[in-house]
Amino acid sequence: MARIAGIDLPPKKHILYALPYIYGIGLASSRDILEKAGIDFNVKTDDLTETEVAALRKVIDAEYKVEGALRAEVNMNKKRLMDIRCYRGIRHRRGLPVRGQRTRTNARTSKGPKFGRKKTR
Repeated sequence: MARIAGIDLPPKKHILYALPYIYGIGLASSRDILEKAGIDFNVKTDDLTETEVAALRKVIDAEYKVEGALRAEVNMNKKRLMDIRCYRGIRHRRGLPVRGQRTRTNARTSKGPKFGRKKTR
């Protein structure tokens, strides 16, 4: 089982689709990483050799901010916005949509369930 950036990659998936399990790596960056490491897209995670895993780790560590460092940076950015009390920071603090979405209706994910409303099931 390949372990990269503190994440156990799923064993029976193609490496192209297993790398996005790491926070901060999407499909496009997964393709870039594999090209730079010289690994075929269709190789399963189980079939990777130790040298290939080491090449992946080297590319990711050198060029990408992932997992803990990226989460810390994102949280610090939110905290900075809250500290300067800008509009976006106030929205983050209140738990409301930040990017201009309407809140009169359709904001249930960020606002939470309606109070006093019983579930139908």
